[in-house]
Order: sequence, then structure tokens, then C-alpha cells
Amino acid sequence: MRVRIQIVEIVLCLAIPSAAAHLSSPAQRAFDDYTATVEKRLTQQHASPDTYLAVLNLGPAERADADRDLRSGVLRVEPVNGGTHEVSGGLLHHWRGEMFVPGANAKDMLALLRDYNHLALYYAPEVESSRLLSDRDGTANIAIRMRKQKVITVVLDTEYNVQTDLTSAISGYSLSRSTHVWEVEGAGTLHERRLAEGDDDGFLWRLNSYWSFLELSDGLLIECEAVSLTRDIPIGLAWLIMPIIQEMPQESLKFTLTATRKTLQSNALRGTN
Repeated sequence: MRVRIQIVEIVLCLAIPSAAAHLSSPAQRAFDDYTATVEKRLTQQHASPDTYLAVLNLGPAERADADRDLRSGVLRVEPVNGGTHEVSGGLLHHWRGEMFVPGANAKDMLALLRDYNHLALYYAPEVESSRLLSDRDGTANIAIRMRKQKVITVVLDTEYNVQTDLTSAISGYSLSRSTHVWEVEGAGTLHERRLAEGDDDGFLWRLNSYWSFLELSDGLLIECEAVSLTRDIPIGLAWLIMPIIQEMPQESLKFTLTATRKTLQSNALRGTN
């Protein structure tokens, strides 16, 4: 009975402050400035196979530990710059995940990332549908309907500008930058409607994803960094809402990596038959 009461309290508290959530210009600028530094660093990493992923830039002892974990099947997910920190008018979240997929190769990963019309086959239930809007000069614009569930369910219509390519026969990348995020009210009903962009519950305002992958002799080393922007937390409710907002980006990244590995492993097995 106490668990039910706590769930009701959480839902009510989430509903009360969410009406005032608004994506401000300072929050948007903070996100843009931060992701610009991330992309600059990734460009430097991608200049050489020896530095292509962040895990390759660790000190000798840390890298040995990471290599042992990854090759034993461990999914490494860690916060970057503290994971979550405040910006003016919002919260910025940055998480990085790494995994090793035996038998997979760079072309498999590129094909998966570019299968824009079928992402729901690989990433359900978080991805309900996806479609390619346009694809010109190596830049794709895609639409994805996402479903996030953490105490309450949030449905989002999102659009992204995506650049994905191989930088060599054994390495590649994907830069996915959100261009629109709409929260959907009454999803799946006759009264379904998009809330005004940036004037909603604020569970997700921006999401950029950065993939880096490097083919080794026996498989594929993959890294994904996710940077997102959400609403800030009203004074007095941080103890209640902060754990939910902090856990969602981490859990979503873990899910995405796990689903990616499962798909690539399936492709690798088919290739051996």
C-alpha cells in the first residue's frame, strides 16, 4: 500500500511543476555551446585509429581494465563531466557507453545506423516508429516517435539531422543532432496532439547522439555518447524528481547499446551460415 501511495505522490509532483516548463534561449545556447565542444573533441579523436574512441585514450592501467571488461561482454556506461549539471533554465546530461561485439564489422554498423525506416525493429519499445524525411549530400533528416517510461509514460515526436559515414575501411561515425522535439499528449487516441515545442513537461528538449566505431581483428569496438537537455527542477522537489531525470538518460543509453549489440550479433551469426 505504501508503494502505491509513493507512486501517486511522484506522479502528482511531476504534474504540478511541469506546467511551467519552458525551453529558454539561455538553456538552448548552453546546450549548443556544450555539444560544440563535444564535436570538436570527437573530430580530434577521429584523426587517428589510435585515438578514435575515448576508451583508447585512457591511461595504460585503465585501458587494460576497460579492454578486459569489454572483451568479457561488459557494457560500460559512465557519466561524462558529472553526468548531469545545471545550466540556466535546464539540466544538461552527458553519458558515454562502450561495448565490444565479436564478429561484427564497420559496414554492419553503418548499415544499421542508416536503416532509418526500420529503427523500431531494433529499438522497440523505446522507438515506436521512424521514417526518412530526406537524404541529400550525406545528410539525412529523420523522424522518430519515442516512448519513454519511468513511473509515467512520455511520448515524443522527434526529428534529427544525421551524418553517418565510414572514415576508413575499419572505422566510422554518426552524428545525430535533434532539430525538433514535441511532447505528444493523448498519444494513440483520437485526441492526440503535439504540445508547443519547448512549452511542455520538459522531460526532453534536445538530444544529440554521437557514435564512434572501430573494427578490430576479431570484432567491433563501439562507443556512443548521448547529450540531452531537460527541464530544471523546482526548489523543494529535487529530492523526488532528480533521480528520475538523472536515471532516464543513463537507462536509455544502456537500452540502445544492448539493442545495437543484439542486432549486430544476429547479423554476424547470419554471415557465418
